[in-house]
Amino acid sequence: MLSGKTAVVTGSTSGIGLGIATSLAEQNCNVVVNGRKQNEKSDEICAILDKLGSGQVLFQAADLSKQDEIEHMMAETKAKIGPVDIVVNNAGMQHVSPIEDFDPVKWNLLLSLNLTAAFHVMRLALPDMKVRNWGRVINVSSVHGQVASINKSAYVASKHGLIGLTKVCALETAETGITANTICPGWVRTPLVEDQIVMRAEKSGRTIEEEARDLLSEKQPSKEFVTPQQLGETAVYLCSDAASQMTGTTLTLDGGWTAQ
Repeated sequence: MLSGKTAVVTGSTSGIGLGIATSLAEQNCNVVVNGRKQNEKSDEICAILDKLGSGQVLFQAADLSKQDEIEHMMAETKAKIGPVDIVVNNAGMQHVSPIEDFDPVKWNLLLSLNLTAAFHVMRLALPDMKVRNWGRVINVSSVHGQVASINKSAYVASKHGLIGLTKVCALETAETGITANTICPGWVRTPLVEDQIVMRAEKSGRTIEEEARDLLSEKQPSKEFVTPQQLGETAVYLCSDAASQMTGTTLTLDGGWTAQ
């Protein structure tokens, strides 16, 4: 179905991004894996993905808070593999603090990585998608793109913004064969979430697993983490012909969080 298509997945050396990159590789996509630096871990990831399907696997190092590095990543991808058919904007970061204490430097960095980077990847990919009358834009927001939590002002603002950006893209490309959709995960046991669990355990003196269960109980009625594999399969669906008329929508995988 997706054989020969080229996908750029940002922030794909772990967690959600790696789950999506894995699922696309299994569909014989050419997959561009992205992280800040190329190292032994990134080489190992690319070697594993390369064995999953018939597509090429390429690692592109880029600090996505920097416009010039995004532009270089997209240009190198086109030169080495070809025009991009699928973009998955997944890279993100978190910083927790009350608004009045929030470090402005952290605010700017977080907005740049979580929101502005997606804009740059989209603006660079869309022209070639329009030429070929086919493209898929998948932006990974969060349940925090729909509801808020205290002390997460920049994260919540950026993830709400990403949903709005996706809707604008959907309207602008509605007659082009391109779709733009958002995936909003609830709690996924990514390194980012694991850091939050560890911090909670350090403060409470309880075990990490006890704090993980409490974290789920507070928000996610299913009391189960969403898995990267589930999100990867959702991304594959959005790339399929079955989803060709699904655009500007938000798919929420949150174990019932936003139903409350």
